[in-house]
Amino acid sequence: MHAFPMFIKTTGRRVVIVGGGEQAAQKARLVLKTDAEIVIAAPELDAELEALVSKRRAVHVTGPITGALFDEAAMAFIATGCVGVDAALQAVAQHRCPVNVVDQTALCDITTPAIVDRDPVVIAIGTEGTAPVLARQIKTKIEEDLPQTLGGLAALSGRLRDAVAQNVPRAGRRAFWRWVFGGTPGALWAQGAETEAARKIKEAIRSGGAPEQSDGSIAIIGACPRDLMTLRAVQRLQEADVIYFDGAGEDALELARRDAERVFVGSKPGVTTLPPYQAMLAEASKGARIVHLTGLDPALEARRLPGAELVPGVALGEAARATA
Repeated sequence: MHAFPMFIKTTGRRVVIVGGGEQAAQKARLVLKTDAEIVIAAPELDAELEALVSKRRAVHVTGPITGALFDEAAMAFIATGCVGVDAALQAVAQHRCPVNVVDQTALCDITTPAIVDRDPVVIAIGTEGTAPVLARQIKTKIEEDLPQTLGGLAALSGRLRDAVAQNVPRAGRRAFWRWVFGGTPGALWAQGAETEAARKIKEAIRSGGAPEQSDGSIAIIGACPRDLMTLRAVQRLQEADVIYFDGAGEDALELARRDAERVFVGSKPGVTTLPPYQAMLAEASKGARIVHLTGLDPALEARRLPGAELVPGVALGEAARATA
């Protein structure tokens, strides 16, 4: 990556937009999705931006543009419509706040992603300015997959986090949230039965945990390059509570959930060790989801871990193409 994806806090902060025409209006539409104070700097504004100012959703600055305008701003967009003027204004704003200059990627500290908005669930898709059309195509696919009401369920969960912390034991909280989003409540919410979903969630909190507690599991995945991983292997990595891996599996860890516990079980120079099979079985018996990501023979490992799921790491067609 040449840019690190992250979210910038806007509450109680300013976002500066320099320009009064259509390009500036496009940026203003993006910023309007946030709670930032919008400052528009330009001698004149088009009708859309004038309406924002008249509705007190933005502040209009008409004076000379100096560095002070950008001090302590969350970010700035330079969008006057003139390439030369934009470049000059970027020089004024640089080092004072992150800057985006319309259609001049080389001058940008930040770029604007394609956004899937299910507030407070927000998905940003970026291509580092190289392929915005592709980003919009990906956005369309995600829009089709995510229920429009998903943000409401996330917001409710946020309001109930303290109650969950007080009533659900720490060891059962991850399973509780999996049930909320992937079990009965999530299904009811997606169907429009929001009141019933909320009732079930609150009943489960009062009872101390999810009523549909899932059993623990062990998935054995044959290590391979992450770009060849099967969909099922990726799903198991993203569901895992604990991942046991050896040196052959490190590349695929990029696909795992960041807060999953990771346990290295590879051999060290001069020392040959076997994975702690009993520990894996014991943790699974307590409800944990275990992944054994291994460079050893997965079929042989499955014999040592009774009841484990043997998950193909690489699709046969992909393996053939990779070795062709």
